[in-house]
Amino acid sequence: MSGNDGPSDGQPSGLVEPAFTYYSRLARVKEYVDHHISQPLSLGEAASIAGMEKKYFSTFFHQTTGMRFRDWSARTRVARAKEMMRSSNHSVSRVACAVGFRDVRTFERAFKKHVGLTPLDYKKRVRPHG
Repeated sequence: MSGNDGPSDGQPSGLVEPAFTYYSRLARVKEYVDHHISQPLSLGEAASIAGMEKKYFSTFFHQTTGMRFRDWSARTRVARAKEMMRSSNHSVSRVACAVGFRDVRTFERAFKKHVGLTPLDYKKRVRPHG
């Protein structure tokens, strides 16, 4: 693994980051997620934070970021999980809970989708002696 893992490294790409900078409604959602990462957030709750109707928010989010809200949320949580695994020796289940996944299996699927490795394989690579 190189220092740049590409789009699966959890870092925003394309339209995502400019959208959060430009649109204050999206910035509020991002700030909420950043500060409440361990808590699940539904599309409806995110829409409420943005001050929009759920369906409109979903369309607006996708058009302005190029991603579905659910995908962005999972990617954001996986990015935080990667940070935790690099800096601590917490178990995969503890990391999953800390970043807002309700169960380890869902976390493992999301992690593999966004990183290309299972959480345990990633952890072994970044903390070989941990």
